[in-house]
Amino acid sequence: MSTVPVTQKARSLPKRQGPTDEALVAEALEGARDAFETLVQRHQKALVNHLFRLTGNRDGALDLAQEVFTKVYVSLASYNPEYRFTTWLYRIASNCAIDQLRRKQPQTCSIHQPAGEDRREPAEDSYPGNEPTPLDALRLQELQERLDDAVATLPTGYRQLILLRHRQHCRYDEIARITRLPLGTVKNRLFRAREMLRLQLSDLLEHEV
Repeated sequence: MSTVPVTQKARSLPKRQGPTDEALVAEALEGARDAFETLVQRHQKALVNHLFRLTGNRDGALDLAQEVFTKVYVSLASYNPEYRFTTWLYRIASNCAIDQLRRKQPQTCSIHQPAGEDRREPAEDSYPGNEPTPLDALRLQELQERLDDAVATLPTGYRQLILLRHRQHCRYDEIARITRLPLGTVKNRLFRAREMLRLQLSDLLEHEV
């Protein structure tokens, strides 16, 4: 297979214009290489960001995304179109990331900042409404950094669920398919993960009340 390169910046695509993911998979299975390239371009930015937040390694996330898309391409015939393509994609990505995390110590990762950006600089669109005061910006930056650090300290399985639910906005049933966990287990672990985060951020949350 001639692999599709994963670059630092994916070309911007219109939101879900053109064929669906599932239709592109069908075209790719019929030999249309440009169909698979479209799938890569459509999902690589979000996938790289997700892998970075899960593993804490920017450069490693790019390499890992390449590995994920290679595995997706090789296994394309086993995809079940009854489920969303992204559910299948993130299952493969999660397995690759967890395998890597088992081989080395996880690093601090961010739940907010896109890959390649400095986590010390708040995103320009982070502040809704009017221009924030310097004090508002400082408080928001502190809360964001504390949240990033708290998420990074969660056990891998809990961190994975938090990122899938609150960053990728996956439904509970999709998370269950991605992680191959019972739906009840997903909900219970998410509850426990949120409790862990709440306890770690209790001092800041009390000030917000």
